[in-house]
Amino acid sequence: MSDTASTAAKDDPQGILFAGGAYVLWGVVPLYWHLLREVPPFQLTVHRVFWAAFFLLGVLALRGQLAKTLALFRHRKLIRTLALTSVLIAVNWTIYIYCVSTDQLVEASLGYYINPLISIALGVAFFGEHISRLRLAAVLLAASAVVVQTIELGHFPWIAPSLALSFGFYGYFRKQTDVSALQGLAIETWLLFPFTCALVAWWAGPGDGAFPSTHGNTNLFLILGGPITAAPLILFAAGARRIRLSTLGFLQYLSPSITLLIAIFLFGESFTSLDAVTFGCVWAALVLVALESQMGKFRSSPPPTLPE
Repeated sequence: MSDTASTAAKDDPQGILFAGGAYVLWGVVPLYWHLLREVPPFQLTVHRVFWAAFFLLGVLALRGQLAKTLALFRHRKLIRTLALTSVLIAVNWTIYIYCVSTDQLVEASLGYYINPLISIALGVAFFGEHISRLRLAAVLLAASAVVVQTIELGHFPWIAPSLALSFGFYGYFRKQTDVSALQGLAIETWLLFPFTCALVAWWAGPGDGAFPSTHGNTNLFLILGGPITAAPLILFAAGARRIRLSTLGFLQYLSPSITLLIAIFLFGESFTSLDAVTFGCVWAALVLVALESQMGKFRSSPPPTLPE
């Protein structure tokens, strides 16, 4: 039996550990960015990209994949797509860090709960995928959650939809690239490196930037932001190859759930009755998607054979 077939049949416990570890790290990473909340969100994103580029260069060199990754720059269509995804992920990171610095992590966690539903909508709109009635109902429930917030707040709640859309389109375009998660992120950070390098140097000149800082901890935390950005992705890439897609889909909810708990119980953000209605709509939508997936498995499974 091939590795792919065996992975489809069952999950490797090590794969669950790797993928679960990635989502747990993504869930708790706001604690780290909170240490740098005095750094403007855009500057922090620039430093994430800048230091991640160096870190990923070293990782690929140690794994003997550097030459193979550099050879990918000959594929113009691939590089154009990764240039677009690099901008999308930078936008996503900036909004997320803005949420940390302005105590709006509850809204950020909602965005990542909505993300799978956005992916469904993008699949229908751009890939021509068929949508079942249950999935349509799920997407409408998610849309109703945004409508409820808009009516109650008196303005469009832009954070959650922006996070979900930027990451949803990121996944949509990355799906069209034949490149590993690690190599893809490396190329994305390298494509942005000339701009991030110029910005870091520009800010450092008059002393207006966060780096170098008179506070040694700030310098260290900014540099370590590169490995912290890349480490969950390395774990995710290792885990995704070893477990079923359905298991991966279940594990993805670890991240926003942990973030939501951190926002409420550690950062003291409020969870209002409006939040309860909004999250209730989204959670109900996710239950419908999970139910539809299980029904699909049941229909596709072969009928039991009776002993002769």
